[in-house]
Amino acid sequence: MSEECLICKAPLEYLEDDVLMECAICHKIENSKTRCVNGHYVCSKCHTKGLDSIIGLCLSETSKNPIYIIEKMMHMPFCHMHGPEHHVMVGAALLTAYKNAGGSIDLERALKEIINRGSEVPGGSCGFWGACGAGLSTGMFIAIISGSNPLAGEPFALSHMMTARSLSKIGEIGGPRCCKRDSFLAILSAVDYVKENFGIEMEKSGVVCSYSAKNNQCIGKRCPFSKANAGNRQTG
Repeated sequence: MSEECLICKAPLEYLEDDVLMECAICHKIENSKTRCVNGHYVCSKCHTKGLDSIIGLCLSETSKNPIYIIEKMMHMPFCHMHGPEHHVMVGAALLTAYKNAGGSIDLERALKEIINRGSEVPGGSCGFWGACGAGLSTGMFIAIISGSNPLAGEPFALSHMMTARSLSKIGEIGGPRCCKRDSFLAILSAVDYVKENFGIEMEKSGVVCSYSAKNNQCIGKRCPFSKANAGNRQTG
């Protein structure tokens, strides 16, 4: 089990109240509920350092399959087993596949926007807010491709319904969190939703998890992507 604290690999703990903490990497001081049992804290900016490298990957990508695209991101050096980078990666993979499947967007501009928006969702939102950042990322994706804003009509509704569908799928499985599982669930939900509401058909494939050995909280056979369930392809 190789990943918990990025500094010492010790297990994380989640506090009831915000506490002032100093990032062990950049030394910024801010409030947080999360630290490792040895007291180390890493801020979201340091945790996601290198995230902007996905722009080059996405602009050169030709696949219409967002699962394939996000798995490429998951193997990049900046990506950890868990973390707020997934709040951006889900939307970025969907934007890229949507563009490659015929969606009419300025991909570079859209990717910069999903980085800006997704980076605002903190780690732990799944447990503290009742809204997984991977699910929220699908709503951001729809908001971007539909041009939604707080005064919009149909785009406002479409983005909310997308988020609701993703979070429903994530909630059906339950916790504890797994950023990989929740990202896959969110993406598969979005592929179907975009086909239904936008007429753009991205590609979709079955997922067999290869990350369980890095996840201390893996739920095993309860996960639809477990190797034990490889014959049951998740369809969103």
